[in-house]
Amino acid sequence: MNRKQFLSKLGSSLKSLPANERQDILQDFEEHFAIGLQEGKTEEQISASLGSPHQIAKDMVAAYHLERAESKATLGNMLRAVWATIGLGFFNLAIVLGPFIALAGIILSGWITGIAFIASPFLFLMNAVLYPETFGLFYLFVSIAACGTGLFIAIGMYFATRTLMQGFIRYLRWNVNLIKGGLKNG
Repeated sequence: MNRKQFLSKLGSSLKSLPANERQDILQDFEEHFAIGLQEGKTEEQISASLGSPHQIAKDMVAAYHLERAESKATLGNMLRAVWATIGLGFFNLAIVLGPFIALAGIILSGWITGIAFIASPFLFLMNAVLYPETFGLFYLFVSIAACGTGLFIAIGMYFATRTLMQGFIRYLRWNVNLIKGGLKNG
């Protein structure tokens, strides 16, 4: 495949990236071709040595989304990074998606538990308004203690969520590097 075909396929495979990122990547590959031509190689030899433009694009998209998730760990960035990493290979469907679903379940259940405990005094008071005969000071104090416990759980979940997201991003980075190393050696 010649330079124009290679860059065209690479550009179309990078369409999910912002235009400035796509242009930078294409310009880097233009330079690869220019250097190769100066060394006396043909365009076909250069494109063959670079590899598949589709696989290069997958690697670049995964790297871009991982960097975005590392710099700003939002749910959207995290989901895009997971999806891009899964796109590197079918094997990643189980290797990435399984742990992600498990971590998401742990984080979600922790937050739900904390919020439920925090809401317990409000729920107790609402129950006392609707059914005044069920009111008891013991239950009021238990619900207040549960609220305090819920605040501790919520604070712990805040730090646990940050730590687990950072750890999972490192796991994704390791996975991408493993795939890239496997592709280079294979």
